[in-house]
Amino acid sequence: MKYTTTAYLLTITIISFLGYCVENIWLAVTQQYINNRNMYLPFLLGYGLAVVGIYLTFGTPKKWLKRKPTNKYTAYLGYFILMIILVSIGEILLGKTVEYFCEITYWNYEKLPFHLTKYTSLPTSIGFAGIIEFFMEYLMEPILNKVQQLPKTTLQILAVGFFILLMGDFLISFRSMYLNKKPNYLWKYDIAQNHFIYYPRVK
Repeated sequence: MKYTTTAYLLTITIISFLGYCVENIWLAVTQQYINNRNMYLPFLLGYGLAVVGIYLTFGTPKKWLKRKPTNKYTAYLGYFILMIILVSIGEILLGKTVEYFCEITYWNYEKLPFHLTKYTSLPTSIGFAGIIEFFMEYLMEPILNKVQQLPKTTLQILAVGFFILLMGDFLISFRSMYLNKKPNYLWKYDIAQNHFIYYPRVK
């Protein structure tokens, strides 16, 4: 099926929200807290842009298999390895860019084995690659299909409206980090202590 630009835009919004949830689930499991992930709204635009970009460039594992006729398992393994490489490059580029402009360490994987710089490691790249491959195989096109079925005007309003909000939130949040040279912490919920922490707003 050929999807419209607005279908892709709204799908970016959905994936951005799912990315926000995935990061907070990881924090909840590993560090017993969740937070605003440096944003004002519960969306991480990078996830949406990256996943839709991968879909537009490489397609799903099934389409990858059709374009590269070979053993099924070899094709899926090749897609998985490609995702590991793309995740690793993307994390390094984002981490280094934020460090250069905002003078902060956005995240740090140095305590993990097989890390390459502070910003990527083999375990995290494998984990993200697995999530991406599963999402592409089973969820990407079903989501696009559902979104495309929305009434045209409704889809346009939702897609453009949410995308403007996400872009605005992204720019405002990174402006805050650039000006203050520190993460844009707004709130944190300590699960173990059942305690909310609110941080004072800065410029």
